[in-house]
Amino acid sequence: MHAYDYPLILRHLLHGPFANARDQEIIDAAGTRYTYAALEERLCRVANALKELGVGPGSVVAVMDWDSHRYFECFFAVPMLGATLHTINVRLSLEQILYTINHAGDDVILVHSDLLPVLSGIASRIVRPVKLVLMADLPIPVSGEFVGEYEELVAAPSPASPFGDFDERTRATLFYTTGTTGEPKGVNFSHRQLVLHTLAVASWLGSVPGAGGFNRADVYLPITPLFHVHGWGIPYVATMLGVKQVYPGRYEPAKLLQLIAEHGVTFSHCVPTILAMLLDAPAAKTTDLSRWKVLIGGSALPRSLAERALARGIDIHAAYGLSETCPFLTVADMVASRESADPVAMRIATGRAVPLVQLMTVDAAMKEIARDGVSTGEVVARAPWLTETYLGNDAATAELWRGGYMHTGDVGRIEADGTLKITDRLKDVIKSGGEWISSLDLENITGRAEGVLEAAAIGVADAKWGERPLLAVRLAPGADKASSEQSIRDEVTRAIEAGRLSRWAMPDRIVFMPALPRTSVGKLDKKSLRATLVAS
Repeated sequence: MHAYDYPLILRHLLHGPFANARDQEIIDAAGTRYTYAALEERLCRVANALKELGVGPGSVVAVMDWDSHRYFECFFAVPMLGATLHTINVRLSLEQILYTINHAGDDVILVHSDLLPVLSGIASRIVRPVKLVLMADLPIPVSGEFVGEYEELVAAPSPASPFGDFDERTRATLFYTTGTTGEPKGVNFSHRQLVLHTLAVASWLGSVPGAGGFNRADVYLPITPLFHVHGWGIPYVATMLGVKQVYPGRYEPAKLLQLIAEHGVTFSHCVPTILAMLLDAPAAKTTDLSRWKVLIGGSALPRSLAERALARGIDIHAAYGLSETCPFLTVADMVASRESADPVAMRIATGRAVPLVQLMTVDAAMKEIARDGVSTGEVVARAPWLTETYLGNDAATAELWRGGYMHTGDVGRIEADGTLKITDRLKDVIKSGGEWISSLDLENITGRAEGVLEAAAIGVADAKWGERPLLAVRLAPGADKASSEQSIRDEVTRAIEAGRLSRWAMPDRIVFMPALPRTSVGKLDKKSLRATLVAS
């Protein structure tokens, strides 16, 4: 009756840094720079300003911004009021953004001045009355449709703490993920889920000996949009640890590389496309990247990209998860990758489960498949932070949790030591002549060929064989298509002869494209690719 119950809510992640790292800094690329001691006061001011706008338990506050100190502050200030933070994916189509605002029931929208054209294009069709707050990197006039500008609102209220305790299962965050069909689906997480995810990821990455992992000595720069699964949840980890944090604003290669050099950044995370963009940037040639540790997720880490990164001294590893998993499920083994006879293979492997995650592969009847490193099945998972429901979508929720496990939609195999290797998405597996062909394996092998920067493999309907593989390829500037195609076919032939690919894997067609289509979060958009190439 007398003990403190200590609910697992986000405000409790702040006790450590506010006591032990008060002089550590948080930096915004636009020029804002302050300590954790100042952050403590700013969070109170942000929350009190929101309270004056009527925000409280059950309210929904949406943010449309680049990766800024303002966005970072909302990660804490909004949920710590008992409200829900809706991180709007500003890369969706206008109609999809409108759908998410209406479906979420936003009460307040904080919007960066750069994104006003996006909001103005849909504002008249927002069905619920919303209050608008302007965000800007430089002082600009605030029009009458806004209740105020973020920094002005934050400066006015009392710095007294408005934060108290409440049920740890209170919804903290909400965002929307898009699939191949239907409207975007609302993925939401409670305080309890976010805290447990933070603790598990910190314990797994922090236990890596030597220079690997993520620890209090690191300098953190996110290169995954904060609207995408809370920046993969790493801002919560970084804040709990009290590390120096650098928020880059809008992603521009030269600016990102400058921030890495200027602030001694040692830890980041991104999708493969972003890393390739940085390595291709002219400024990369003169930037020291030898202290940089990078986690790659969102899509498979190609071996060729990993080799390029390692050649620059980058300590690179793959990680795996979904929007629905908060997102971490596995991380490549950062110890074994130093000792393995094939360290690149270890680094690009999907990896081992982080603490509290149960993973297995199953057949269509939900029977577990042997952990022999050969047999494949759908990857299913349980963990205390997996989203429990799609907001207002019972049918999709039932399908996601069929049989009491979360279905990832990925196909993979598990080694005897627990290492998971994703071999494909269920919808991307190619079946030709009765043989299953892994599109990821085919893409990886293609990536070794002369002049190839990236490749995407899809299945195309075939009257005789059911499906046949088609390769879409982006070449390096100046590469010769004819010699590159021959090099691709030579690499695939060698893989077939070595038994790494089925004999059916040789593509009938290889299409060279100036750019491969991407989703709003930088993944290869195979749905768009199929629509474009199958019709051609």
